[in-house]
Amino acid sequence: MAETKMVTGKVRLSYANIWEPKENESGQLKYSCALLIPKSDKETLRKIKAIIDALKVEAAAKYKGKLPTNFKLPLHDGDEEKPDDENYAGHYYLNAYANTKPGIAKPAGKDSVGNTKFVEITDTTEVYSGCYARVSLNFYTYDNKSKGIGVGLNNIVKVQDGESLAGRSSVNEDFAGEEFDDDFGGDDDDFMS
Repeated sequence: MAETKMVTGKVRLSYANIWEPKENESGQLKYSCALLIPKSDKETLRKIKAIIDALKVEAAAKYKGKLPTNFKLPLHDGDEEKPDDENYAGHYYLNAYANTKPGIAKPAGKDSVGNTKFVEITDTTEVYSGCYARVSLNFYTYDNKSKGIGVGLNNIVKVQDGESLAGRSSVNEDFAGEEFDDDFGGDDDDFMS
């Protein structure tokens, strides 16, 4: 049996439904996230391709040595499959899913023997579509209405902020050029009168 678990290098999160599950096409509640993997991250891509290749061999054995023609693979080329989305340019991507909420944390220094310590992130605004993370994944084969290789979402460790992909601007962006009075004490006068 192939080793199917891995940790990515630095990837960008997209469509990050990681705080609350959302209903999928089959009516099931799932946590999910698309991972944008830079094409320059050869090590992460090597690990993913090695796992996919091993699972394809195992799956082919079930189907008399040949994969079905509609066998779905999880790794996609952003330049080819999402040419109108500049965020996917220069990236491969895959979609990962979980039935239970993934662990979400950030590095918090080292322990006494030099291992990285982590602190859980509970602020739902801190990890979002557009930030960068390293992600623990588990690949598996499925054989139901369709057949293929799926990706399980285990844990997320945020490593860097990034421009939000949700199309929402920040307070700082919206009000960067605006002047405000220094008196924020709040006056009881009705400003509308």
